[in-house]
Amino acid sequence: MSRPLQRGVTGVRTPDSKSKDKSEKEDWDNRRGSSNHSPLSPFKLLLADNNNNSHSKYGITENGFASDPFIVGSPRNRIKLMLLFLKFSLVLIVVLALTGSFWWTMSISASSRGHIYHGYRRLQEKLVSDLVDISEFSRGPSKFKELESCSEEFENFVPCFNVSENLALGSSDGNEFDRQCGRELRQDCLVLPPVNYKIPLRWPTGRDVIWIANVKITAEGVLSSGTLTKRMMMLDEEQISFRSASDMFDGIEDYTHQIAEMMGLRNESYFIQAGVRTILDIGCGYGSFGAHLFHGQLLTMCIANYEPSGSQVQLTLERGLPAMIASFSSKQLPYPSLSFDMLHCAWCGIDWAQRDGTLLIEADRLLKPGGYFVWTSPLIKSRNKKDQKSWMFVHDFAENLCWELLSQQDATVVWKKTSTKSCYSTRKSSSAPPLCGKGHDVETPYYRELQNCIGGTQSSRWIPIEKRERWPSRANLNKNELAVYGLQSDEFAEDSESWRTAVHNYWSLLSPVIFSDHPKRPGEEDPPPPYNMFRNVLDMNAHFGGFNSALLQARKSAWVMNVVPISGPNYLPLIHDRGFVGILHDWCEAFPTYPRTYDLVHAAGLLTLETSQKRRCTMLDMFVEIDRVLRPEGWVIIRDTVPLIESARALITRLKWDARVIEIESDNDHRLLICQKPFYKKQAS
Repeated sequence: MSRPLQRGVTGVRTPDSKSKDKSEKEDWDNRRGSSNHSPLSPFKLLLADNNNNSHSKYGITENGFASDPFIVGSPRNRIKLMLLFLKFSLVLIVVLALTGSFWWTMSISASSRGHIYHGYRRLQEKLVSDLVDISEFSRGPSKFKELESCSEEFENFVPCFNVSENLALGSSDGNEFDRQCGRELRQDCLVLPPVNYKIPLRWPTGRDVIWIANVKITAEGVLSSGTLTKRMMMLDEEQISFRSASDMFDGIEDYTHQIAEMMGLRNESYFIQAGVRTILDIGCGYGSFGAHLFHGQLLTMCIANYEPSGSQVQLTLERGLPAMIASFSSKQLPYPSLSFDMLHCAWCGIDWAQRDGTLLIEADRLLKPGGYFVWTSPLIKSRNKKDQKSWMFVHDFAENLCWELLSQQDATVVWKKTSTKSCYSTRKSSSAPPLCGKGHDVETPYYRELQNCIGGTQSSRWIPIEKRERWPSRANLNKNELAVYGLQSDEFAEDSESWRTAVHNYWSLLSPVIFSDHPKRPGEEDPPPPYNMFRNVLDMNAHFGGFNSALLQARKSAWVMNVVPISGPNYLPLIHDRGFVGILHDWCEAFPTYPRTYDLVHAAGLLTLETSQKRRCTMLDMFVEIDRVLRPEGWVIIRDTVPLIESARALITRLKWDARVIEIESDNDHRLLICQKPFYKKQAS
């Protein structure tokens, strides 16, 4: 197809130029024809420009036709070609960069790729569990609806302990006090305090003076108590005053001094030197035995049956002393074998001669090698033939357990458990209880039936108390003790250091809030808050007990109930070996304590642990239980992943808690949430 004619700049051609034009035309046609078969490269286009003598400077050829945009030689063509060349270069650079990045990625080591993969897997699994929880807690029209208050009958009620129902089912011989936790979920309601409830006096004043309205007890209940209890208590209109710490009152002081002498010690201040740090006080009265020994850095855990009124456990906890509901009847206690340095039973009401001595076998299981069993009972010096027969049974059975009778004075007797296993092979096999096999001797006795064999003898933790480090050095286990749990010294030290930092961080966040809310209260003369704001502390996921240890190192006047969830690894034996106290627990069940008994509840990593399990309860159930055991104006510290903390915040709205502090930690993977429980007010009827 011919090109359209356009007027050229020269406009006229002379006749003399006809032959020259013809030859040039043939030349041009030859060049044009050859170009149709071999497209010009950018390099050819540039070279062609030097051989062109036409008026291409103006975009016009010699024959007067306008030049083709892609014909060689014009500045316009050169610009277009340069742009094309730049684009080509840019594409080449991008391709080279992507190729280099690909080979750099492929050069990552196998270990790094595995770390990234597993990290991604953990995040993926965590996200799935978090989404399940969020949907579970947020479903339904009651997403942000506040929980209603429980009826008045739940003021002092403890789920899983209902003596009246057990009696109706025909339970007897102590079985009525057994813990019975069903699979059904608890009520989603908030337990209100009594009408005249008052915030307890702070430690140490609160140890000796409590508000009578805070516990379910009457004047008749106090006066009908045992002789020693009546001597230790003084009742007035609003308060109960315990006089065990008074210099004028010599009951407990003389009693503990007597026990020390029977052990071959000068006085009770030498218990630590004898290897005694933790004591299990069975049927503790109102905790005065442990309150007196607290001055010597001894930690006494009180256990007693559930009592609807006048509870020993409730009053002991109200005084700021360790206690929990536990029935010494037909089930093993939720402690591992070889847990305590001393067991104490003074007028505890337990018939140790019943059930063919299985209760004594359980006591032996709980005692560390070389530990002491102290029993005070009128049975010991009774002249009644039936009582004497029971006493002789206990006496002989203790010998078969390899307990050495150290001393007997009046109504008190002290035995010492053997420190060597060779004693068991020298017993008379006819009457001695056998040693447990590996299948029966376990470290996770979560309310199992009582055993009729001696436990703990095959444990690698069989270390006599006199050969262990004295307190407080015992809290830092040595290399050999850590090896029992498969731990390295540096791992243990790193955990301890991280908790020291965490406790410092907690207090730096809490102190301004506590000072602003409660500048001073009765009984807070020394020391001032926040050092005495927390006495009873519940650690819901204790792990190694690092939080407990860090509190003691920071000189906080607190004791910690270390809880090891049954859904996680069992480090409870390690916690007891460190000189702390704790129990195994299933957080889908009610904790064995009365309402309003803890000042601070701590949960680090618990939500992650529980949401990874196939649970029969929701996060709401756990939070309602926390609300039940927490005192009014008590505090909750939750440390977990960001999505789970956000789920917890949604529940806090329903519980009416006040989220006072929310902090994202430096690793940006966890968040710290600190809440305060309000003082739910109930109008007097």
